Amino acid sequence: MLVVMALVLALVVKTFVFQAFYIPSESMENTLLTNDRVLVNKLVYRTRDIERGDIVVFSGADSWDAGVAPEMPTNPVAAFFRWAGTAFGVVPGEKDYIKRVIGVGGDTVTCCDIKGHITVNGVALDESPYLYPGNVPSQSFFTTKVPEGRLWVMGDHRQVSLDSREHTSAPGGGSIPVDQVIGRAFVIIWPLSRATTLSIPETFAQPAGALAGAAPALAGLAGALPLFWLRRRWHTRR
Repeated sequence: MLVVMALVLALVVKTFVFQAFYIPSESMENTLLTNDRVLVNKLVYRTRDIERGDIVVFSGADSWDAGVAPEMPTNPVAAFFRWAGTAFGVVPGEKDYIKRVIGVGGDTVTCCDIKGHITVNGVALDESPYLYPGNVPSQSFFTTKVPEGRLWVMGDHRQVSLDSREHTSAPGGGSIPVDQVIGRAFVIIWPLSRATTLSIPETFAQPAGALAGAAPALAGLAGALPLFWLRRRWHTRR
């Protein structure tokens, strides 16, 4: 009975709250290393929108993988152990990816400006806090308008990451659907020597802040111009 209750509880937690994921590749170095285990929060996006800079785990089904279903074990025992391994971050998911969100719906992401920076809505990103040492922001030039309800995602180790840049011929032009996001990776839990939280870099306070700061100023200027014009007309008539 205790074993059954423990399995049911683990299933509930894995399905609705937290899930551990195994990092199988170098695409997110040095933020995440091969064989790291991260814990993913599945509830966070019920309380807030996905933000630029978030590290997200998502399913590539129906976007990058063209809807090809993973081959699952037919033996019930093997299937159980695969499920358990995936739930506890020992076995990577067949169609699961982990990348950093660079652009959200409505953003225009461009590589690169004259200084070699990726820009979001015309604002250059200083990616030095997380970009793999020696990498350039991108090895290819591109401009993409991220459709609403989708995300443009990239790995921190750009030279080896097969991310949105490499899937431009897939549905969505390389972007992924928001509803395919499983959750936000928020902490490294293994190995213990690397245990740390995964916060959003200050880099991504810049585009949102710059755009948000510019909008009120432009709105104020637009509102002031008619008043200025009327005032001049009034003084001219007097």
